[in-house]
Amino acid sequence: MSAADSHQILVPDIGDFDEVEVIEVLVAKGDRVEPEDSLVTLESDKATMEIPSPRAGVVADVVVQLGDKVSEGTVLVTLEIEGAEAGAADPPAESAAPEGREAAPAADADASPKPEPEGEPAVADPALLPGEPEPQAPPIAPERTGGETLPHASPLVRRQARELGVDLSQAAGSGPSGRILEQDLKAHVRQVLTASPGAGGGALPAVRRVDFSRYGDTEEVPLSRIRQRAGKNLSASWLNLPHVTQHDHADVTELERYRKDKSTSAQERGARLSPLVFIMKAVVLALRRYPEFASSLTLDGRGLILKKSFHLGIAVDTENGLVVPVVRDVNRKRLIELAKETAELAEAARAGSLAPDQMQGAVFTISSLGGIGGTAFTPIVNAPEVALLGVSRQSVQPVWSAGLDVSPEGGGRFEPRILLPLSLSYDHRVIDGAAAVRFTTFLREVLEDPANLLL
Repeated sequence: MSAADSHQILVPDIGDFDEVEVIEVLVAKGDRVEPEDSLVTLESDKATMEIPSPRAGVVADVVVQLGDKVSEGTVLVTLEIEGAEAGAADPPAESAAPEGREAAPAADADASPKPEPEGEPAVADPALLPGEPEPQAPPIAPERTGGETLPHASPLVRRQARELGVDLSQAAGSGPSGRILEQDLKAHVRQVLTASPGAGGGALPAVRRVDFSRYGDTEEVPLSRIRQRAGKNLSASWLNLPHVTQHDHADVTELERYRKDKSTSAQERGARLSPLVFIMKAVVLALRRYPEFASSLTLDGRGLILKKSFHLGIAVDTENGLVVPVVRDVNRKRLIELAKETAELAEAARAGSLAPDQMQGAVFTISSLGGIGGTAFTPIVNAPEVALLGVSRQSVQPVWSAGLDVSPEGGGRFEPRILLPLSLSYDHRVIDGAAAVRFTTFLREVLEDPANLLL
C-alpha cells in the first residue's frame, strides 16, 4: 500500500466575513473526494457559498459540525492523500499566508469563539427578551503614541477590534507570549465601558416589552440572517452618523424618450435599459465633480479617505431582505454592459449566490424604489460610505413652462413632464447642506439632458 499524507483543508479567504455558519456538511469520514468536490456549505449574512476540496483524497476526519461558526483559516476536513498526490505542493488555502499578511493558524485556540472567563457571569437585563443580547455602546478607543509595535493577536481579533474602535495596544493579553485573545478583547471593552464617565447613563433606554398574546393570537417567525445583520448595521449607522436628507426631482422627460427609443435595440442585444443604468452614469459624473461624496472618514475622524474608483453599490430587494451587490468601474462601462451586469447581480442576490467580493468595495450606493412606488424617502447611509442616493417612482406632473413668471404676459402654460424624485442622505460630518444641494442640482441637470451622459 502506498504511503499517505494527512492534509488539513481550511476555510479559504471569504472576504470580510467572520463567524460564518456551517449549514451543510457534504462529506463523511471515509468518503472519497476529487478536486472541486464540495465539502461544506457556509452561509454568511448575505450569501451562501460551498467550499470545494482543492485535492483528491479520502476524508479522514470531518472537524466541523452543522451550526458551527467558522472564519478564514478554520480547519474543516482532514484528507488522506495517497500516491503521487501525497508529495504535491500544498494548495494556496493550506500554505503560508501571502507576504505582508498574518497567517490564520489552524490550531490557534483564539481563532474560534471562546466562552466568557469564569468568575464574570453575565447579568441579565430584565428589560430584554429571553436569548436577546444586551445592547452595548462602542468603547472609546485611546489614541496610540508613535513608535509602538503591533500587538500580538490573530486576524479575527484584529478585525473585531477595528469594528469596535478598540486600540489593541491598550489591551492586556493572556495568551502565549502575551497574545491578545478574544476574551481579552471583551474584557478590555467591559473595562473601558465601566471606567468611562457616564457610560451607563448614556446608553439608550430599552424599548418597553409587551406580551401581545394577552390581546389575541400571535405567531413568532424568525428573521432571516440577512435582516438580522442588516438591522445591526443600519442601527449602528443611524446612531453614529448625523444623517440629513436632501430631496429634489429631475425632469427626465427627454431621457425617457431616449431610453424608450433605444430599448428595442438593447433588447436585441440581451439587455433591458432601465432608468437605473442612466442614473448610475449620472452619479459617476457627479462624483467626479464632487469627490467628497465618494469618501470615508478616517478612524480618528481627522481626515478623509478619497476613493478614486467608481464602484457603485446597488440595493436589491430579496425575499430575505436588502442585499447590496457592487457594480465595479461604472465609469468604464457602456449602458448596455451596465444593464446586463446589474441584471445578473440582482438575479444572483435574489438566489443568495453572490460571492463575498461581489458585495465589497462600493464608494457610493443607490437605492431605487422606482419599480415599487413612493414619492420620497429617507435612506440610511451605508457606512463607512458618507452618502446614499434614494430614487422613487417617476410620475407625470404639470409643470409651468415659463418658470416663475406667472403673469399673463409671460406666455407660459402647464405642460406634462416626467419627474423623477431624488433623495440624497449624507453624513453631515463630511458634507454640509450647500454641498448636498450642489450635488443633487448637478445630478438633476445631467439627467434632464441625455446628451450629458454621452460626453
